[in-house]
Amino acid sequence: MQRSVKRVAAIHDLSGFGRAALSAVIPVLSTMKAQVCPVPTAILSTHTGEFEDFSFVDLTDSMESYIAHWEKLGIEFDCIYSGFLGSTKQIDIVSKFIDIFGNDQNLKVVDPVMADNGELYTTMSNEMIEHMRRLIQKADIITPNFTEAAYLLNEPYTKDISEDTIKQWLMRLSDIGPEIVIITSVPHTKISKNTSVIAYDRKCNKFWKVSCLYIPAFFPGTGDVFTSVLVGSLLQGDSLPIALDRSVQFITSAIRASYGCDYPQREGVLLERVLENLKMPVIVSSYELLK
Repeated sequence: MQRSVKRVAAIHDLSGFGRAALSAVIPVLSTMKAQVCPVPTAILSTHTGEFEDFSFVDLTDSMESYIAHWEKLGIEFDCIYSGFLGSTKQIDIVSKFIDIFGNDQNLKVVDPVMADNGELYTTMSNEMIEHMRRLIQKADIITPNFTEAAYLLNEPYTKDISEDTIKQWLMRLSDIGPEIVIITSVPHTKISKNTSVIAYDRKCNKFWKVSCLYIPAFFPGTGDVFTSVLVGSLLQGDSLPIALDRSVQFITSAIRASYGCDYPQREGVLLERVLENLKMPVIVSSYELLK
């Protein structure tokens, strides 16, 4: 049966305050006319970026019965989309979820949230990295940032990296399993003030690049927003380069709308100010095909 609204299983944590994880995934995908079916991995009073003494409820022990009920109901999804996972057991549960609900028709998207700015998050370990390597074998698309790509490949983190080396990283990550690999936050060079998103599509054997002006600000949750826009765009039928362009344009507009405002950046981008942009026609302006 053809559904009139695309359905996404979103496996992320839920923060009561701060625009990250499900608090960002749900409004973005809903605005893009997709039904979001959350699988909450944990409930936090705030996200963990720059907040202290937050409350944390681990939902690992309830996830399997939650998923079993969905399996009993025979729910089908157009996309399975996972983000931050807090333990090896949660990674294994997501792997099982893909086995149960994944098929040749739906998208399996894994955002391997583990690190940023050259360092692992405090909850991550080498064991977590190894389990994440096994999870991405089952994905169609992965969206690591530059730091996460380095950890997945056991490569040293350095901002002095060539485009040819990034292309090699993309192909090596694709060899693990995913057909499409997208590395975000590729560092700007001394010559260029741009930061880039670079993608590899193994089926077409093509590399795509979208650049934007680097803005010296850190807002938690931007990776969740980026991948959510990408998922929504692909579910609407956009090509990969259009989806990349749209995602970069949106997150850039969100950062620009937020950067000049006087409020704590740890609250995330002012998503509410720019959500309506997702309903506008796509203005293709910046993607390029790399040789």
